[in-house]
Amino acid sequence: MGQSVWYITTPIYYPSDNLHIGHAYTTVAADALARFHRLKGEAVLFVTGTDEHGQKIQRKAEAAQMTPLEFVTPIVQYIQDPLWKRLGISYDDFIRTTEDRHRQVVQAIFARLQQQGDIYKGIYEGWYCVPDESYWTESKLVDGKCPDCGRPVERVRQESYFFRLSRYQDRLREHIVSHPDFIQPTSRQHEMLNFIDAGLEDLSVSRTGIQWGIPVPGDPDHVIYVWFDALTNYLTAAGYLSDMRRFQAVWPANVHLVGKEIVRFHAVIWPIMLLALDLPLPERVFGHGWLLIGQSKMGKSLGNAVDPIALLDRYGTDAVRYYLLREVPFGADGSYTEDSLILRTNVDLANDLGNLLSRTTAMIHRFSQDTVPSLVSAADDGVLAQLAAEVYREVDEAIEALAISDALAAVFRLVRRANKYIDEEKPWDLARQGDQVRLGNVLYGLWETLRIVSVLLTPFLIETPARIRYQLGIDEPVRHYREAIFGFDPAGRQVRRGAPIFPRIEPKPAMAGVEHQENAPPISIEAFQALDLRVATVRAASVVEGTDKLLRLTVDDGVRERTIVSGIRQHYAPDDLVGQQVVIVANLKPSKFRGILSEGMLLAASDGERLSLVAPISHVKEGARVK
Repeated sequence: MGQSVWYITTPIYYPSDNLHIGHAYTTVAADALARFHRLKGEAVLFVTGTDEHGQKIQRKAEAAQMTPLEFVTPIVQYIQDPLWKRLGISYDDFIRTTEDRHRQVVQAIFARLQQQGDIYKGIYEGWYCVPDESYWTESKLVDGKCPDCGRPVERVRQESYFFRLSRYQDRLREHIVSHPDFIQPTSRQHEMLNFIDAGLEDLSVSRTGIQWGIPVPGDPDHVIYVWFDALTNYLTAAGYLSDMRRFQAVWPANVHLVGKEIVRFHAVIWPIMLLALDLPLPERVFGHGWLLIGQSKMGKSLGNAVDPIALLDRYGTDAVRYYLLREVPFGADGSYTEDSLILRTNVDLANDLGNLLSRTTAMIHRFSQDTVPSLVSAADDGVLAQLAAEVYREVDEAIEALAISDALAAVFRLVRRANKYIDEEKPWDLARQGDQVRLGNVLYGLWETLRIVSVLLTPFLIETPARIRYQLGIDEPVRHYREAIFGFDPAGRQVRRGAPIFPRIEPKPAMAGVEHQENAPPISIEAFQALDLRVATVRAASVVEGTDKLLRLTVDDGVRERTIVSGIRQHYAPDDLVGQQVVIVANLKPSKFRGILSEGMLLAASDGERLSLVAPISHVKEGARVK
């Protein structure tokens, strides 16, 4: 098709209750991708919405003595405003499956597939998971329960319409194999191929005995299976059947962004529906991981869901968005804690970015009377210009690969290098020495780096880019990604010093859920002596691949060399640790991190976002006991 619009979707969310931070994770990620493509000048269609039919909604409404529509409407309104509005979700279309435009498309597709023999009538007998709206055969159950969510299933025997998945099994498998980017990440692709190779059974696509759904055309005793209904939303929003000229410009979708638990619906059932309709398949189905609480999936039914509105009230839009986009490599599972959100905000946003802005505007105020100096010559080594060009490419490539966390990591590598550049160049010494050319180059380079950062952060953060630009003396909004090129903006702007863009967050007792204590409870001398604290020397250090926080250290404790995995990567570079002495807990029970056996723990002092390893003031022999 003559596609000219970049089309991205989230799953449409089930409004049986208010959404939690895991749903926000998916939607913020989709929003960042949509904003990036708009920033590059592309036409974008970003669609989200709500999946409002099904037995689960009907039962909840009956329990609340409401009609299903009365039950879901306030939840849908909450999702749109305040939740998506406060998170800055820039969707182009919010689709509800209760809308007439959607019902018409679903019924038309059902009728066409029935007419061409892809849907037929029969008897369904098997198991049904109401919370997941999923059908299962006996062999697929795990301990007699739903293999996806682990909850009880119900035995169902009823007349049903069936969709011939088996007819298209081989064509789908060939497409997956010949289009390796179709299902991402690769682990999800392997799962789907295994699922297909086990044999696809024809899918029951109607139910009797429930009223809350879209009726089967010509057979109103049946309502269309909620997943057949929900998946069709991607065509409805693109204008299928209602505006085919628009549809030609939009379809196929570039990215369906979904949680890994519903990849099977999007990578097996949905593409087979499209094959039956003779429509192109989406370019990518990306199944991202979960935000976990401990080792458990987050969910209202589990009682561990985190309310995103509470976090927005406490920390603001950009801190929450940054945490969701940066903390977890996109595609992998990650553990949510409020402490990690605070740490990310304090270290990356308050310390690294906020301090760079404050220091730069202060120096331009002091040494250049608030005026951004000109880049007089290339007397400096071009370190910031060169790195900015590298980051410009890295961010573009990372977003193309849907590696959102990597894109932000690249931006903040530039921020940290600029902070280090200040310490290396010492503008205050240049001013004292009267080296105005060099001083002007340094100040312009720092100012221009911050301006570039404001452009690069525009897809990810809502308020911060404009706040940075205001203090830099720039009133114009960011208009295009190509503005993130060193030297794009001329000198002569007047900086405006302002308040910190991210004040440091002090953890409060209420956040931790424990009562505050000025001191830990006293312990006996015997309890202290049970700890074997030893001095050790770091012999080698390296990054644990695939993590943001972990370093693998080889330390000499005077008896042997042991491996310790420590979450200090944000505070220490590996090369800086080699040869340094540290204090370790030598008798800590070994445990595994990312498959690496860690035999001990480093001692460190922390005052919020700052962390400093404990070490003897002067060198002592390895193995010396700390008493």
